[in-house]
Amino acid sequence: MNNNENHVFIMAGGVGSRFWPKSRNNFPKQFIDILGLGKSLLQLTYERFLKLTPVDKIYVVTNIQYKGLVMEQLPDLPQENILTEPSRNNTAPCIAYATFKLATKSPNANMVVAPSDHFILYEDIFIDKIKQGLKAASEYPFLVTLGITPTRPDTGYGYIRFNRETENGVNKVLQFTEKPVLEKAQEFLSTGEYVWNGGIFIWNVQTALKAFSAHAPEIFELFSQGSNVYNTPGEAEFINSKYPSSPNISIDYAIMEKAENVYTIPADFGWSDLGTWASLYEVAEKKKDQNVHNDNPLHLEKTEGTIIQLPEGKLAVIKGLKDYIIVDDNDVLLIYPKSDEQNIKKVTEELKSRKQEHFL
Repeated sequence: MNNNENHVFIMAGGVGSRFWPKSRNNFPKQFIDILGLGKSLLQLTYERFLKLTPVDKIYVVTNIQYKGLVMEQLPDLPQENILTEPSRNNTAPCIAYATFKLATKSPNANMVVAPSDHFILYEDIFIDKIKQGLKAASEYPFLVTLGITPTRPDTGYGYIRFNRETENGVNKVLQFTEKPVLEKAQEFLSTGEYVWNGGIFIWNVQTALKAFSAHAPEIFELFSQGSNVYNTPGEAEFINSKYPSSPNISIDYAIMEKAENVYTIPADFGWSDLGTWASLYEVAEKKKDQNVHNDNPLHLEKTEGTIIQLPEGKLAVIKGLKDYIIVDDNDVLLIYPKSDEQNIKKVTEELKSRKQEHFL
């Protein structure tokens, strides 16, 4: 396997609505130093993949409004490696665009597709698992996904049931289940036959094209129309005119749940998708009474298990809260139970319906 044939596409177009109000439409969570490490999640993801492949083989797929942010945060990334979407149509069109563009440039290349906003504690293990997937995908017509070893019966993730017998370094996927109820999640965990779907995909570009053709023909047909303009000055005009009409569907529903050649690599590398405030709480350093906060002046009484994010230098006096989210960000103050955090997205949708988008 030639390392130069491996290309990485980082998806960075989402708005992170479950991380509201810290994540806003004009500055979503992938561009925020949410972990307090001095680098954004996008920067951490980019640096992680530099351990796998050179900078000219790394691409960022993002909404057109964030192109400037990507250029600012990743100044070494070639500008032509920033793919801009004119609309948010979920992950299947995003990945199709990346696939067709790469196929025109390097028709036998291997692809890694990964989100920009995940936390990886053990990066060397992660890169080793990616290399394992690339080896399998380069030798066989496999659609490979990294399966995250579950640590709890979480109902916020999709689950993948897999054959425990390894086949050419990977395991055959038997079934996808999207966000099960708690009882099902507990059952899945007890069998040892399930992993979380982390949304990290590995395949050869030709395998991906065949999958789109077979399982998402509408998407395949649309992006095929641009075969003579990818990697030319005409690409932007084609994408801006055609992309918005692509189906709004995830890659999981469009291809992964339909295809027969899907394989997974069960892995444990200290993963969190950082999709919610509670997931950030899980990986963050715990202070007195299991609270998570920065170095603001705080006066806490009978407050525990709470994550607190305040503007620098702001004093907060808090009493009697357990397992809460407290975020003070510019024009929004959020005080919300961690157990109800999945409803934060509904709050943002309600604000939008009330024409209060300026708070988003």
